[in-house]
Amino acid sequence: MSRPARLAVGVVSAGRVGAVLGAALARAGHTVVAASGVSRDSVRRAEELLPDVPLLSPPDVAQAADLVLLALPDDALAGMVRGLVATDAMRPGQIVVHTSGAHGVDVLAPAAQRGALPLALHPVMTFTGRAEDLERIVACCFGVTAAEGDEAAWSVGEALVVEMGAEPVRVPPAARPLYHTALVHGANHLVTLVGESADLLRAAGVAEPARLLGPLLSAALDNALRHGDRALTGPVARGDAGTVRAHLEVLAEHAPHMLPGYRVLAARTARRAQDAGLLRADLAPDVIAAIEEDEK
Repeated sequence: MSRPARLAVGVVSAGRVGAVLGAALARAGHTVVAASGVSRDSVRRAEELLPDVPLLSPPDVAQAADLVLLALPDDALAGMVRGLVATDAMRPGQIVVHTSGAHGVDVLAPAAQRGALPLALHPVMTFTGRAEDLERIVACCFGVTAAEGDEAAWSVGEALVVEMGAEPVRVPPAARPLYHTALVHGANHLVTLVGESADLLRAAGVAEPARLLGPLLSAALDNALRHGDRALTGPVARGDAGTVRAHLEVLAEHAPHMLPGYRVLAARTARRAQDAGLLRADLAPDVIAAIEEDEK
């Protein structure tokens, strides 16, 4: 894999992801020459992670850079690319990278038409925008997408990821939406699920839910990643319909807003447990009936 030449990097913008990846590229030997950031948090992150880097407007950042790093919300990306092209901030030979998981390289088409090399490098990690994120990058993967058939572009993207200390994983352009859906479904909904579990424990009088949930959920995640659906445990997988009914009654009394989510997840768990051969065929109907009982 060819190693990219030392590059002048421009970061648009210095949010949680942009500031950290800019710092990771600097650590790899590239030079961050400019960044954009308006909010107080962006300015603070730039001061901490990109010290002495001037804060400029996005067009000025792009004009100064060999590698333009666009770390923007999904819906803001296309407009920024069009704006940079309209202000002649993009030029032939530049590398333009976005960090969105939802988009491939099509969103960078206006820059590519100006001769820039388009890449999508999505870090599969949550960020706080603090220095500790630099160490998390070393343990994570990046979803790498380049134009179909442009092997040189794929190699440049992979080399940049390796330089940051992470592992590149190729994601074909057409698969990008499904790839991102999978990650969001797992990571974002996990946070919601853990939060709701912690809320229920507090309601049960447990002052520090994390002490109970930490070891349990860490083991469950590890088992699920290693063993798949064979790691399923609990009343649904065992066929304990009475326990399922008791849970639904408790939620109806103490947390009715959680009932719909519990029912949906329990039903999906039942189907997966059946397919894995964990939920006995003679017990499955009672479990499913309990899940659907009195559902409105």
